[in-house]
Amino acid sequence: MDTKIDLSNIVLETDKLILRAFREDDLKDLYNYASVPGVGEMAGWPHHTSIEVSKEILNSFLKNKEVFALEHKTDKKVIGSLGIHNSWANEDEKFKDLKVKKIGYVLSKDYWGQGLMPEAVNKVLDYAFNMLGLDAISCEHFKDNLQSKMVIEKSGFKFVKEGKFTSNSLGKTFDEMEYILFKKDFN
Repeated sequence: MDTKIDLSNIVLETDKLILRAFREDDLKDLYNYASVPGVGEMAGWPHHTSIEVSKEILNSFLKNKEVFALEHKTDKKVIGSLGIHNSWANEDEKFKDLKVKKIGYVLSKDYWGQGLMPEAVNKVLDYAFNMLGLDAISCEHFKDNLQSKMVIEKSGFKFVKEGKFTSNSLGKTFDEMEYILFKKDFN
């Protein structure tokens, strides 16, 4: 069953990151990481080709209130996002009675390989299970996105099934791997 959330007043902190709501003054940072070819495409959206595209996305983040900005503590800039969204598991008969959301994330290419995303994911999992009262969290990655696969497996998710994701903006359908983590299995 789907649960409504509002992250607009939530601030979470890890060793290296501050997870907080996006602000209007994050536009330049959002554009800086989202305009790099290959970053958005790994998540199913085309890299931003103008600051206006980033402004539209930023406005949707502000309106929907379900995406954290990932602010790097040392560099004092937003380097990615992590959202809590409606899950494919809500449509699955096995999980329909559970309170389930899915996470989705993107990180600036300049910060790949530093362990930042597992750090952010684990903080959000703790928040989702212990503050939002969710029963499970799902996530997925495109079959060839090995970086996301590593984050997902490192965070304790278990593989459930293969699926398909159609990106209208990229004009492409991706094979994806779908995972779930239950509250009882979160350490």
